[in-house]
Amino acid sequence: MASLISCVSWVKRGVSAQHPEKYLLDDKELERVSALARIELEDAKKELERAHKAAGVMGKGAEGDEADDDADADEDESAWVDEDEDAKEEDVEMGDESKPKTEDEELKEYDLDNYDEDDVMPAMGPFSNIKGLTYYRNNDEDPYITLKENDEEEERQELEILPTDNLLVAAKTEDDVSQLEIYVYDESEENLYVHHDLMLPSFPLCLEWLDFPPITSPTAQETADRPAKQFGNYIAVGTMEPEIEIWSLDTVEAMYPDMVLGRPDKTAAHVPVPLGTGKKKRKKTKARATSTAYHVDAVLSLSWNKTHRNLLASASADQTVKLWDLTRDPTISGEGEEGQGALRSFSIHKDKVQSVQWNDKEPTVLLTGSYDRTVRVFDTRAPDTGVGATLGADVEALRWDPWESHSFYVSLENGIVLNFDARTLPTNASQPTPARFTLQAHDGEVSSLDVNPHLRGCIATGGTDKVVKIWNITEDADLNKRQVSLVTSRDLGVGKVFSVAWSPDDPLTLAAAGSKAKLQVWDVAANAGVRKAFGSKLKEAGRTLREKTTGGVIGVQSDDEDSSGDEAE
Repeated sequence: MASLISCVSWVKRGVSAQHPEKYLLDDKELERVSALARIELEDAKKELERAHKAAGVMGKGAEGDEADDDADADEDESAWVDEDEDAKEEDVEMGDESKPKTEDEELKEYDLDNYDEDDVMPAMGPFSNIKGLTYYRNNDEDPYITLKENDEEEERQELEILPTDNLLVAAKTEDDVSQLEIYVYDESEENLYVHHDLMLPSFPLCLEWLDFPPITSPTAQETADRPAKQFGNYIAVGTMEPEIEIWSLDTVEAMYPDMVLGRPDKTAAHVPVPLGTGKKKRKKTKARATSTAYHVDAVLSLSWNKTHRNLLASASADQTVKLWDLTRDPTISGEGEEGQGALRSFSIHKDKVQSVQWNDKEPTVLLTGSYDRTVRVFDTRAPDTGVGATLGADVEALRWDPWESHSFYVSLENGIVLNFDARTLPTNASQPTPARFTLQAHDGEVSSLDVNPHLRGCIATGGTDKVVKIWNITEDADLNKRQVSLVTSRDLGVGKVFSVAWSPDDPLTLAAAGSKAKLQVWDVAANAGVRKAFGSKLKEAGRTLREKTTGGVIGVQSDDEDSSGDEAE
């Protein structure tokens, strides 16, 4: 598998803990992990029992082997001791001088009673001036060293995240190993570096940041030392496996997520199920039966509800959209009670559901896009009354317009970006529905799309043509229509662009990543054309731009190259 970054997510300034905690695997944490990973632990126990039974049948149990080895060792040792004893007896017969000495005689010979007393040695040789030299175990105990070592304090400072820092979470796969890389972006110093990482069990497909502590998170539990936290710093991860993992970004070196949404014992994602019987097995596996309580295929998209903070929506390749309540314990009992899984399940598409997003202005409304070449808008309280539109290609990404609650953008695999008004969509998605405007954005798939939350009418697109483009959408009051213009475009050196995301704090700062497993932060305002195009909108938004010293692109500096910001525009 080639190295790549499949998706990127920002974390606002001031949200992260200034001093992240170290992961502590104590008895309480073991109990929590055992409850979430119950099936895996039981499988391991069963395999261990089978191995012991097999060894017993063969007559080579672990205890028998150990016993045999010990017996052999005793035989060898006894033979060696017998020879030694014989030799010892012969030596004793040689004379009185060779007889063993008593304990008192040995102490007298070596003067062990005065062993701890200091002897005055005459000065001699090149080291004659080291009399009275004292060795200290560390610099903290040495009174002559004023600079003390404090490893814990140094590590604490290295892991410190300032209130002016952003976090960037990248889902990275390299050499068949998948992980979350958490970067720190210091805008004032134009610096980007890796803070820590978290290992993932499978290839990551989507990320979603949230601040709601899941009920199974240690921080959500009230203890004698502190009350339960109401806010936090978490990232939800969808992978090729049907389960959804939620990790705390304020914990470093974590070994297990704070919450797992799904049913690993039923989906058996880690156990292949071949078709047919006999010696020859087909490569394809059986399709898992769909369930209303959990996903049975890869999770392709996630969306957190910023108003109802305990709700998380997920879209999957199993053709369903599911709604999760993070205040409910996701652990499903062995009997498989359906009510313990997802809160709701929606089957409104006929193919893989590629993308899902909540409407921030109407928090009960969901927008979904599918490989069946349709988009759907529906209220989760009455999904059967939704509206939709048929498109000319598969959906790659979609976004609500934060400046118009009824407007949304859709990017397609044929390079086109469409804008729709949800109020004009028909209830029957099979009917042709014209878009408000159509944009031929890229030569190839428009794999990523994001709408600027700070500047009205500013969108960014990224495609498999390796280019990131910035667009300006203006309204012509006389013609009552929208005009779209390309402001700037750039190859950021990330390969095929899989993810673009606007900063939640800076109006013209964009993160991009792709097939080269490289993350870049682009200060779009470094371009004179961008400043001219969005100057009036910046004034309306009350935002100012700080002059940057780099060429506009900030990446992680490696040992064999200078900062990527030195690249020419």
